[in-house]
Amino acid sequence: MIEISDAAQQYFKRLIEQQDEAGLGLRIAVNHPGTPGASCDLQFSPEGQRMQDDHVVAFDGFKLFVADASKPWLAEASIDFEEDETGGQLTIKAPGIKGTEPSSDDSIEQRVGWLLETEINPALASHGGRVALVEVTEKKEVVLQFGGGCHGCGMVDVTLKQGVEETLTRNIPEITGVLDATDHQSGQNPYYASGESGSSAV
Repeated sequence: MIEISDAAQQYFKRLIEQQDEAGLGLRIAVNHPGTPGASCDLQFSPEGQRMQDDHVVAFDGFKLFVADASKPWLAEASIDFEEDETGGQLTIKAPGIKGTEPSSDDSIEQRVGWLLETEINPALASHGGRVALVEVTEKKEVVLQFGGGCHGCGMVDVTLKQGVEETLTRNIPEITGVLDATDHQSGQNPYYASGESGSSAV
């Protein structure tokens, strides 16, 4: 099931003792398993608020409750804790929770969607931006729509050419071009307003 290092076990034990709540444990679940947006959710689990089908793993000083539906996705998961000057860093590794990357035999739409969710949108999120696939044309042109901070941004052409298009064409050579179908004139909160100078893309 889940491997928890000795350091992480001691960390969890101290955390639970500090709460001074009888029967308190920890519960882990996977949100959106099998998708690029999958993530692990680890929370305190008060007694009486657990699901009946949770899988229970007992450790020295605490119990870990694993959501039944998440068990297959956490089969190779590991949790570690490394102390540092600021207190420490908890690391959860769960390979496979995001599913399997599409192969070259899968459709261009599937492969573009994977890259948007796993590489491109996480980068755009730092500026509050995002991009979505509209369609792939018969000529294998990828049509995208920008949103958030990229909607109406004066630097979106740089983002499209140097960031998004380069990433997509590098990974999917069949793509003949990347087009922007966004009405940038209606952007409500662009990261760079048109006409403003800037040295970096959204």
